[in-house]
Amino acid sequence: MTPARETLHPTEKGATVVITHRVHPGKESLYDDWLNEIGPLCRSSAGLLDWQIIRPIAGLTATYTVIIRFDARENLENWMHSPQRKRLIEQVRPLLATEDDFTIRSGLDFWFTPEGAHARIPVRWKQFLITWSAIYPLVLGVPLVVVPLLRQLGIPRDRFLDTLVITGLIVSLMVYLVMPRYTKFVKHWLFR
Repeated sequence: MTPARETLHPTEKGATVVITHRVHPGKESLYDDWLNEIGPLCRSSAGLLDWQIIRPIAGLTATYTVIIRFDARENLENWMHSPQRKRLIEQVRPLLATEDDFTIRSGLDFWFTPEGAHARIPVRWKQFLITWSAIYPLVLGVPLVVVPLLRQLGIPRDRFLDTLVITGLIVSLMVYLVMPRYTKFVKHWLFR
């Protein structure tokens, strides 16, 4: 599989790369050693915000997912195309069952990029309409459920605490439940 090498606009703020590596069985400890070598180099890159590794589940999968967040797309691009990373990717290739596969996303675009469509992002006005139409019913309905539940739990009325819980729940619902399903449902219109 060919990695999604998007043309990155250097002025865009915030960017995330999701890298998946499927490791040959029995090569996991060598791959972990490789992660211990590449990790410090990545973490010392300009603009790095976060580095997370999702390890495979023993006996179920051999896929490692590495999620790296940078403050700007330019910094992410500098790391992804750096000589150090290129050298280390060549070094790890014999351990991988598939290619070095990655996708780069910024802002809320990850909601609108279906799995497997690496660089296809709908126009902004469609993103706006879909996001607004998903948030509106949640903003109306979630407080009707959450506020009485908080009172029933004995939590006194506090506008800031209520808002914190309500917005946290709305964002969780948007990211994990609503948007993945909603964007699949309207994908033909989104990408037309």
